[in-house]
Amino acid sequence: MNAFMELPDYYVPWLDEKTHAVNIPPSSGSEHCSAFVATGSYTKDHQIVMAHNNWTSYLEGARWKIIFDITPQQGYSMLMDGFPGVIVSDDDFGVNSNGLMVTETTITDFHGWDPNGKPEFVRARKAMQYAGSIDDYVKIMLDGNNGGYANDWLLADRKTGEIARFELGLLHTKLWRTKDGYYAGSNFASDPDVLKDETTFDPSNVAASANARHIRWDELMAANQGKIDTTLAQAFLSDHYDTFTKKTGPNRRTLCGHGDVATEGDPGFAKTPYNPSGAVQGKVMDSHMAESMTFVARIGHPCGTDFKARPFLEKHPEYSWQSSVMIDMNAGPWTQFRTREPAPDDEAAGK
Repeated sequence: MNAFMELPDYYVPWLDEKTHAVNIPPSSGSEHCSAFVATGSYTKDHQIVMAHNNWTSYLEGARWKIIFDITPQQGYSMLMDGFPGVIVSDDDFGVNSNGLMVTETTITDFHGWDPNGKPEFVRARKAMQYAGSIDDYVKIMLDGNNGGYANDWLLADRKTGEIARFELGLLHTKLWRTKDGYYAGSNFASDPDVLKDETTFDPSNVAASANARHIRWDELMAANQGKIDTTLAQAFLSDHYDTFTKKTGPNRRTLCGHGDVATEGDPGFAKTPYNPSGAVQGKVMDSHMAESMTFVARIGHPCGTDFKARPFLEKHPEYSWQSSVMIDMNAGPWTQFRTREPAPDDEAAGK
């Protein structure tokens, strides 16, 4: 269960190649997540602002609505979003009690796997629980790196005001860091060596979702330099401007992704047209919120629109194989979550 990202998208392709498998079903072409972290002159009051929306199938997304508030026997307390039944956030947005703020976006079209390595979910949980700095996080994630769930990790240390991009491939890794700037993620790799040796991704195709969203992040950061706060971050996660068509409207190329909407020219849409997937929730925090172990989150599309299963399946019967488990994904309000909230039973008992 914990490897539900890692096994189908990394291990199985590696195994298929190793065993020269035939009749391999096409991959979904899904990207995962839009995110940014900014600090210094880019943000209001020069504090850190971090935001992330999770892209996945609506099957999972309608159920990706857990907030983990964990105080372990060892290590730091953690507040993070997550999926039922896992030991780590898995779409990776959280903060620990030593001020480390964490999120990521996956590297598109990545290939590579080390069967002798440690699973990504093990390393990610350990890093969230024990890392007190950016350097600690990097060290833990590199220990036993198996190439699974290869990500651009966006990190921030509330104590120092420093932010970082940690691009973790299998053959190549690279760390960028600053106290004045931003790092954005939308499933593109920044290291030319990672792109060349570990992906089949074309960074020049501006019709591709990852590249279009990369362009949009840069536009938003430049246009709002010095003003970025959690309110603007929520708006960014809800953004529907398509930099390829120069039009506003939700699709696979917008920061708030809607894979069930036609997106001509996008390679992922061409692989699996109208795939019911996209941005399924959003989370935002700043360094002040991190200090008190709190963040704001919204279930469903960050833009606030609902996904209704029955009308979609009537319009796209090719996805009827999902009908027994597809449910409505209704958007909730932006809501604040904080650590150590009393459980309902505790409240009833007056604890």
